[in-house]
Amino acid sequence: MQVTDVVIIGAGAAGLMCALTAAGRGRRVLLLDHANKAGKKILMSGGGRCNFTNLYCEPDNFLSANPHFCKSALARYTQWDFIGLVGKHGVAYHEKKLGQLFCDHKASDILGMLLDECAQAGVELRLETSVSEIAKLEAGYQLQTSAGLLSCTSLVIASGGLSIPTLGASGFGYQVARQFGHTLLPTRAGLVPFTLTDPQLKALCTELSGTSVEDCLVSCNGQSFRENILFTHRGLSGPAILQISSFWQPGDTVHIDLLPHIDLPEWLAEQQRERPNSELKTLLAELFTKKMAGLLVDSWFVNKPLKQYSPGELKAVAEQLADWQLVPAGTEGYRTAEVTLGGVDTREVSSKTMESLKSPGLYFIGEVLDVSGHLGGFNFQWAWASGYAAAQYV
Repeated sequence: MQVTDVVIIGAGAAGLMCALTAAGRGRRVLLLDHANKAGKKILMSGGGRCNFTNLYCEPDNFLSANPHFCKSALARYTQWDFIGLVGKHGVAYHEKKLGQLFCDHKASDILGMLLDECAQAGVELRLETSVSEIAKLEAGYQLQTSAGLLSCTSLVIASGGLSIPTLGASGFGYQVARQFGHTLLPTRAGLVPFTLTDPQLKALCTELSGTSVEDCLVSCNGQSFRENILFTHRGLSGPAILQISSFWQPGDTVHIDLLPHIDLPEWLAEQQRERPNSELKTLLAELFTKKMAGLLVDSWFVNKPLKQYSPGELKAVAEQLADWQLVPAGTEGYRTAEVTLGGVDTREVSSKTMESLKSPGLYFIGEVLDVSGHLGGFNFQWAWASGYAAAQYV
């Protein structure tokens, strides 16, 4: 039986950060993963460029039933700390927009940096290793794995959530939490595209599949995000849609202002005065693509010269474009979700150490906890911060 100080299950962002930091403190660390490669989610993130943090990271960028929980870890390992590590390794990066930091080259630059740090600190990384059983010892834990029996003083669960099962996501961390008496909050897909089944809506989205609208204001349940939306053959996606999906519940109406940067009633009235013979389709083709303008008018309005619109009709056009209301049929689910909402109830975990309040020596970090960030590098920052916090105490 191999005996070590710390076993970390899950070689993703949180697990790697915890491993390199704990080993840097002189702890003997064994990092396990059932996959054949570490950091698979890191490699595919940000379109292969890895949106590794955000310049404007604040606790308000996170969702949790216990909103204060994330504050301590985020304050002790900030975006600036991670940017410093990136700089130390000479990884070139840029701000895309809204504080989102991406690698100039590829996501493997971030993964390579973390693996180098682990190797330098003496972390033992064991891939393609599954854990079948965990037992509590008098001091520590014993694990039955596909590579034999292990025991450790501190056990860290960094196995992630349920999002993107093709990359190896599973409910393993939730099973461990349940085994040791933890409450699990209901899980669901977050940062995920909407699907539509209403025939008219579906036809509109299918026709416009691949079309992006640059600046939209999307709102639901008192939350709003102003970003791009993207039509897909299944429904709606794009940053603003992914953001609002985390606040949406089945049956809720989503409100979309397609032109938040324009005072539509005033603009339409002005166009009617200056270009009375122009048709509505022609006019909207200056704001959207020609195809989108045509489809919107065919779906929602009657196309005619502006001079033929009554004030009430023009008002209705403005209202429809500024408040397109739709009820999604659902989401694309964990298959394409960037995060899992819900998870291990943080009221049963120390916000300072990430240690279980139910079972000493057991730690939870990253996505397995009920902490989910907005889109834009926040979930990675939670992985770095929670992994670093636990590493100070394991």
